[in-house]
Amino acid sequence: MSDLSELTLTVLRYGFLILIWILVISVVSALRRDLVVGSKNRLGTPSARQARKHPELVDETPARVTARTLVVTEGPLKGATLDLASSPILLGRAQEATLVLEDDYASGRHARLFPQGSRWFIEDLGSTNGTFLAGSQLTRALPVDLGVPVRIGKTVIELRS
Repeated sequence: MSDLSELTLTVLRYGFLILIWILVISVVSALRRDLVVGSKNRLGTPSARQARKHPELVDETPARVTARTLVVTEGPLKGATLDLASSPILLGRAQEATLVLEDDYASGRHARLFPQGSRWFIEDLGSTNGTFLAGSQLTRALPVDLGVPVRIGKTVIELRS
């Protein structure tokens, strides 16, 4: 009887040791992944601060085509267009919005489309149903490329040149 309990205790000890090693290996691999993700930025395009300090690091590619109009492609306002200027555009059901959405799923102040440099960015303003860029829900301000759909409720908008 004591041999059986000693064997059981030994098996439990080895099992516990294996679990500890699995934990250690998973922690090390997670740290390694985090370090690799952090180093990608250093190897790729320079950050804005690095570009200001060292202009020679910036790739001199041809200027991208800038958006000139905002087009509603789906929803109650389908076909509506709005010429873009250099000021932000408020999207929502509120009457003070730049583009008033006739959509029950849109909040009063739902989202904001704003220019920064030569690009346009979209940010959700804490709406109830969310704002979606190319099918992914926004969690922060993201750049919007030409022809990429932005969904607010049943309304879909796109930037066009």
